[in-house]
Amino acid sequence: MRARDLGLRLTGDTGPHNAITDVPGVEVGYTTLVSGDAVRTGVTAILPRAREDVHLPCAAGRFSLNGNGEMTGSALIDEIGSVRLPVLITNTHAIGPCHRGVIDWVAREKPAVAEQWLLPVVAETWDGYLNDINGPHIQPAHAVAAIDAAAGGPVAEGSVGGGAGMNCYAFKGGSGTSSRTVQYGSDTYTVGAFVQANFGSRKELIVCGVPVGADLADDNPMEDSDWMVPPGAGSVIVVIATDAPMLPGQCTALARRVPLGLARTGTTGSHFSGDLFLAFSTGNVLTPSEFPTGDPGYDTLRHIPWNRMDDFFAAVVHAVEEAVLNALVAGETMTGRLGRRSPGLPIDRLRDLLNRS
Repeated sequence: MRARDLGLRLTGDTGPHNAITDVPGVEVGYTTLVSGDAVRTGVTAILPRAREDVHLPCAAGRFSLNGNGEMTGSALIDEIGSVRLPVLITNTHAIGPCHRGVIDWVAREKPAVAEQWLLPVVAETWDGYLNDINGPHIQPAHAVAAIDAAAGGPVAEGSVGGGAGMNCYAFKGGSGTSSRTVQYGSDTYTVGAFVQANFGSRKELIVCGVPVGADLADDNPMEDSDWMVPPGAGSVIVVIATDAPMLPGQCTALARRVPLGLARTGTTGSHFSGDLFLAFSTGNVLTPSEFPTGDPGYDTLRHIPWNRMDDFFAAVVHAVEEAVLNALVAGETMTGRLGRRSPGLPIDRLRDLLNRS
C-alpha cells in the first residue's frame, strides 16, 4: 500500500512509478538483514546513473538542516559541486563497511576508476531501538550486494534496505520514495525523492494538512517507556534526483527545499535528528576524470535559468512529503532488540481522521 491508495490529497503529477527511479538512469537496490530477535538493518544503494555510466559525475549539492549525523564525501561535494559512484544509506555504525563496499564494487566493476582516489557518499540514520546496532552485522559484501541489486522501475518501501529498522513519528518508518514531473516549455523533466525516514515525535505528525499525531497518541512504546533517547531523535536522509540540467548551486538550492517537504509532515527538526540532504542532476555529463589528460579543454553546462526554478522547488517539496507518507504507510509493526516494538501506522484510524477533517 502507498499513500495515494488511501485517496490522500497530494499535490502534483508523478512519474510512471512515483519513485526516484522515474528519473532516467537512476537505480535503487537493497540488502535487508532481518534475523533472530535483534538484527533489523540493511543497506540502500542509489545509482545516479546506470551502472555502465556510474563513474560519470553529476552536478550535485547538499544541505544540512541539522548536523547530528553523517554523510561521507560531503567536503568534496562542497568543493567541486559533483557526485559520482553509488550513494549508500545505512545505519549509523555501518558507515565503515559500506564505504569499503563501494570501493570493493568499483574495484571489481571499474578498475581503471578505482586507480584514482575514491570518496564514496555514505549516509546514515540510527536504528538502535530495534537493531543490535553495535554488532558487526553489516559487512562490505552487503553493500556490494545492494549495489548489484540496483535496478530501475518500482521501488520497494518500508522496512527494506537501510530503512529496515527505522522509525518515523514513533511508528514503523523506513524507506520511501516519490516523484513529480515538471513541464518546462516543450520538455518534461522529472524530480525524484528518496527518504530514509527515521525522525519525528508522535505528537508532531501531520498528514495532508491534518494534525493527526495527538489523536494517534496511544500505542506509543518508543515514547511511553524508560528508553533513554528523546522523542523525535533518529535522523532523516533525503536524496533528490532530476534529469533537468542544473548547476551545482541549483542542486544545493533543491536540497535546501527538502525541509519544507518534511515540515509538511509535521517535524520541527529535533536536535537529536541528523537531517542531511543530497541533490544531483543527470542533465549534464561532467569531466569523468580527476586527472587532466590531453590538451586543455572546457566543461560546458546547460542549465535551467535561475528565474525558472520555482516549479522544480515545488516538485521537491511535494515529492519529499509524499515519500515520507509512503514510508509510513508501508511500515508494518516490527519487534526487535530487547523485545522493543514499533507499531505500524493504523491505516483505518488515519483514514477516519482524514475523512472527518
